Amino acid sequence: MEENTITIYDVARVAGVSMATVSRVVNGVSNVKESTRKRVLDVIEELDYRPNAIARGLASKHSTTIGVILPSFTHSYYSRIIVGVDDVARMYNYNLLVSNSDGDSEKEISLVDDFATKQVDGLIFMGDTLSDNLRTRFSRLRTPVVLAGMIDDEKQIPAVSIDHRKAAEEAVKLLAKNHEKVALITGPLVNVINAERLEGYKKALKSYKREYNELQIIETPYTYKSGYRLVERVLATGSTAAFVTDDEVAAGLLNGLLDSGINVPDDFEIITSNNTIVTNYTRPNLTSIDQPLYDVGAVSMRFLTKLINKEDIDEKIAVLPYRMAIKKSTK
Repeated sequence: MEENTITIYDVARVAGVSMATVSRVVNGVSNVKESTRKRVLDVIEELDYRPNAIARGLASKHSTTIGVILPSFTHSYYSRIIVGVDDVARMYNYNLLVSNSDGDSEKEISLVDDFATKQVDGLIFMGDTLSDNLRTRFSRLRTPVVLAGMIDDEKQIPAVSIDHRKAAEEAVKLLAKNHEKVALITGPLVNVINAERLEGYKKALKSYKREYNELQIIETPYTYKSGYRLVERVLATGSTAAFVTDDEVAAGLLNGLLDSGINVPDDFEIITSNNTIVTNYTRPNLTSIDQPLYDVGAVSMRFLTKLINKEDIDEKIAVLPYRMAIKKSTK
């Protein structure tokens, strides 16, 4: 009998019991005689029967699966969050179904609908922003949703993140202390987190009586290449320091500056935002806000298990602590 053809019917036939009895054993129901349970488990092991979680969910109303939507499989920011999600999911016997949205709003909605048809028990969402259409989709779901590493400015959807405004203010203060002009290199400002960072940036400049100039605010895609190509534009603003909201962009900017003969940190200082492994690959290493990305994932998943089980939750929004990781791209 081929492994991939083993069904609950085969287990029941070999064990000499009903399919209902096999189902009760698989699902841990207590009203099965111990001798019968042992016989069924022995047959399951012998045949290497693997129950289909989705099929079991149709009967139990629980699929033991969690849907995860993220903008990029390869970006180090999201990969660290996913590790935390997965570790806690396994602790609570959940499996992850992970899909890549490419940051496309229509694809995000399509993936939400797809997970709904798969009857996932909950959904963890990571993205750049929360569109009105996506918010409406979430409100129609029968399963709970948690935002990991995101902010819901309307505070309707449970979310786990850090205080990005305060973190940005602290980072920019370190730079503004020694520099008249500090650039902010960020992703789209329609992203709530980046809007928060902008407010922190402004507050830091004001505290050191530095002039705010919109030309020093540069929006860019979150890629190494985009950071590398920004050197001329950044230098044209007169900036001698930059706060960058993505590590890969910061690495690109650093190498672009070095290739242009500009020394970091003597001539130009950089602070980035996520303290992923990328910050240690560069020479010099990049000073960064150290976000607890693993914890963001772990807390998001634990949050979700409470929502699934209808446990009491004090606050919908979890704000985790951060620290500054001072390395070699600052003096």
